[in-house]
Amino acid sequence: MKHFDLAGGGTIPGLGLGTWKSAPGEVGPVIREAIRLGYRHIDCARAYGNEKEIGAAIEGAIHDGDVTRDDLFITSKLWNDSHAKDAVRPALEKTLADLRLDHLDLYLMHWPVSLKPKVGFPRSADDLISEADLPLTETWAAMEACHDAGLSRHLGVSNCNARRIDLLVDAARVPVAVNQVELHPYLAQDGLRAHAAKRGVHLTAYSPLGSPDRPDVMRRAEDPDLLAHPTIAGVAAKHDATPAQVLLAWALARDTSVIPKSTNPGRLAQNLAAADLVLDADDMATIAGMDAGYRFVEGTFWCPPGSPYSVADLWAE
Repeated sequence: MKHFDLAGGGTIPGLGLGTWKSAPGEVGPVIREAIRLGYRHIDCARAYGNEKEIGAAIEGAIHDGDVTRDDLFITSKLWNDSHAKDAVRPALEKTLADLRLDHLDLYLMHWPVSLKPKVGFPRSADDLISEADLPLTETWAAMEACHDAGLSRHLGVSNCNARRIDLLVDAARVPVAVNQVELHPYLAQDGLRAHAAKRGVHLTAYSPLGSPDRPDVMRRAEDPDLLAHPTIAGVAAKHDATPAQVLLAWALARDTSVIPKSTNPGRLAQNLAAADLVLDADDMATIAGMDAGYRFVEGTFWCPPGSPYSVADLWAE
């Protein structure tokens, strides 16, 4: 398994298991099977609503001797309603209690968007707090205090553009180790990837398969099917691989870690095997031609009328 160095020391396994959209009632057995297969990087978030079941599965795997805590790399994320400095540590402690852990390996700021307390998603602009009124640097400083207390080995962000990376890296006392972003051949993020590398920030790719099971609220009639693209199908046929394996191998070849989600045991094994698939220069050049700057997760849900946030500002380089 390929590992990538992180700012501040240590590494992150290149291929992990995503848990967004893994429903309570099914995610526990998936975690146990993934660990049995050899997954050691598990990506979680409070907002996914399944951390209690994931925690029970991790605890069971450790108790049964399938794995040790030190073998695992566990990520979770701070939700947007807990960005205030006095709310960050309680949010992290709740996640740790749910996951039955005494520390995380990586704690991310889930979005660079702030919500009022106990708001899951904004119903109106009144549910949002502007970046001017609650600076990201204030949230980051509270996350650093959690790092100092030993609650997370590394800190990072998610869904951050280059401007916000610079803002936080320049202010940070604890390094910004990771930026987790949507990343796939339709959205290659070449500029962000190069900029993050200059600032010492590793990229993790979410929705690497085009998130075919994303919620209906995130779907558009014109959305393409990444897994069915003829370029991906052609490279897969060349290597006797699945389209999903090609997409994951592409991400790893670009030195980004990648966190596909699956609840199917056969696909869990296939996805993990992508770590051993090597794409050649011709494959990479062919796939590069697919980049269209196309997002499956646009972030429009942060932008009701009168919102202090806009899609353009979220993603502007």
